[in-house]
Amino acid sequence: MPITKATTEDIPSLLKVINAAYRGEASTKGWTTEAHLLVGELRTDETSLLELFNNQNAVILRFINNDEEILGNVYLEKQNDKLYLGMFSVSPGAQSQGIGKQLLTAADEYAAEQNCSCIYMTVISARHELIAWYMRHGYEPTGESKPFLVDEKFGVPTQPLELIVLQKILSNS
Repeated sequence: MPITKATTEDIPSLLKVINAAYRGEASTKGWTTEAHLLVGELRTDETSLLELFNNQNAVILRFINNDEEILGNVYLEKQNDKLYLGMFSVSPGAQSQGIGKQLLTAADEYAAEQNCSCIYMTVISARHELIAWYMRHGYEPTGESKPFLVDEKFGVPTQPLELIVLQKILSNS
């Protein structure tokens, strides 16, 4: 499996994939875009990614192709007996090739290694297609919602946004 742990040396490549998957014109080439919900080019920046790498309870997994190019990634953070999944990204030009499924499988395996009872994430509630995709992969809405915190550096909302919590209970628990 071409999925390994990312390092700080990967930050420039990760920024390219993450920002292209979520924001700006490049994101509209894929189906996971948030460009219609948030105006701006950035989903994250170098400082924010460096903070994630410095979290001792977290890892960023990367999917690389045969040319060692990063095409996808996922942030995983152990929080007690749960695993938070975030910043799940696949390069728009590489979407619908099974990379996302492989990253979710790797997240499941990592959660099992960490003895986690479930994996959870937050998703913008207006992203119905994405929520449906996660549900097809075992995630269910918990009924919990959270406010969408706005940092205009990472996009200006075009409408009021909120996050819903999805979770997947793991069979190893």
